[in-house]
Amino acid sequence: MPRILPGETDIYALTDAGLSLGRTLEEVASALLGAGVRILQYREKKLKGRAMLEECRLLRRLTTAAGACFIVDDHVDIAMMVHADGVHVGQEDIPVPDVRTLVGPDMLIGLSTHSPEQAMAAQTVGADYIGVGPIFATQTKEDVVAPVGYAYLDWVVQNMSIPFVAIGGIKRHNIATVVHHGARCCALVSELVAAPDIGARVEEVRKAMQLGVI
Repeated sequence: MPRILPGETDIYALTDAGLSLGRTLEEVASALLGAGVRILQYREKKLKGRAMLEECRLLRRLTTAAGACFIVDDHVDIAMMVHADGVHVGQEDIPVPDVRTLVGPDMLIGLSTHSPEQAMAAQTVGADYIGVGPIFATQTKEDVVAPVGYAYLDWVVQNMSIPFVAIGGIKRHNIATVVHHGARCCALVSELVAAPDIGARVEEVRKAMQLGVI
């Protein structure tokens, strides 16, 4: 399985059917992977378990063919059933040590963090990488915490050795500044899946990221 961590690639794409302009999951995922996205996370909050399982089986096939890393959001059972490369959990989800007991030593475990204390705890309990954010306000996730801005990102860059992905409201117009603050991998949702031409948007985002490289 491709163990591609944030920092080893630049864009961490997440799915969102509600923002995909009516396109199928296969169309959106194929466009992202075809544009060279190497980490794809499945995040659909409103589907039933069986539908999620079928969609994740599809994404597992597509990511395997593309040599990309496939992450499932929250649902450890589905991640295990489809042999995903990783699972990403939040602060209120199953604790990382318990996830590790379920998935074994090889599956990546990502954990969302919003403060230095959570980042340090994530490293202590064995998370493979952390989400850092939300950097800006975001409308793509319900029950989201308040934006952490650049202060927490700066702290992670200066103090943590664990791989991380910056997330939350990141778009073409602000991604250069996020990169300038030290993020080498950024998660995007609406900026990619809601683009009329996903491949062209990925290219635009990558160009914008280069503007922030120190």
